[in-house]
Amino acid sequence: METLGTARRIEENLATVIRGKAGTVRRLLVALAAGGHVLLEDVPGTGKTTLAKSLARSIDGEFRRIQFTPDLLPADITGSSYYNAKEAAFEFHEGPVFANVLLGDEINRTSPRTQSALLEVMSENQITIDGRRRTLPEPFFVIATQNPIEFHGTYPLPEAQLDRFTMRLALGYPAPADEIDILYSQNDTHPYEGLAAVATCADVRALQEAVKRVRVDRSVAEYILHIVDATRSDPRLALSVSPRGSLALYRTAQAAALLSSRTYALPEDIRDLAGPVLAHRIMLDTKARYAGADAQGVIAEIVDRTPVPR
Repeated sequence: METLGTARRIEENLATVIRGKAGTVRRLLVALAAGGHVLLEDVPGTGKTTLAKSLARSIDGEFRRIQFTPDLLPADITGSSYYNAKEAAFEFHEGPVFANVLLGDEINRTSPRTQSALLEVMSENQITIDGRRRTLPEPFFVIATQNPIEFHGTYPLPEAQLDRFTMRLALGYPAPADEIDILYSQNDTHPYEGLAAVATCADVRALQEAVKRVRVDRSVAEYILHIVDATRSDPRLALSVSPRGSLALYRTAQAAALLSSRTYALPEDIRDLAGPVLAHRIMLDTKARYAGADAQGVIAEIVDRTPVPR
């Protein structure tokens, strides 16, 4: 199918720039195909910005980057109106959110007030300024990077903001063999410089529509709900998975199935995606944290003990 060809071309294109991270790149494309957004949590210098730029170039889309700092204001993200004395009227100047791929770099270095400017943007693909609704380009894909919370000068993202991200991923350090390839691949020029578009924004929109037609058997949908419901009764959790999380797992399972050349989702898709889709949506209580529990481990344990449909 043509939509599957779109995903494969993008994936192969990204592999020429991002070495040794095929699994993370595939999940990033799953989130894109599902119409969601991604939070990349990792240390600096692992290729997060290069990945976002390469994706935008691969789909011939508009790329913009926001460097989040403590003094950044909401209007610096969404845009604002300026008075044009010559025309005697206010004019709206678009902010960087008017893009196909938006990189929010170090999103947890800015204040909660500025972080909240992305809530409407990520949830509804629109902004409302001066009482007027402005629609963002399609596709609209946010890749936000976050420093580990132990780093100095960081503000933890509020729960409502985290819930807007379809997945939380990490690139991590490359394997030694891959890092050797990275060194030699940049000997003369960066591989990104020679990257060409292999799809269009219209192709991505067609891919996102095709994902919605992937069949999810009722037993698989119930499997999702059993996993989610288990988070709501787990005594270790102060915050459990919301219905937005259920929908995110449902939609990403459809996308993963399509990218695997299937017209139907399997329980294996749910098991593979439960961690990156759900772990950032839960919050452990104080006792569980001091006991050494972590969100990824709790989700993995819940998935392991939830019966798989036959």
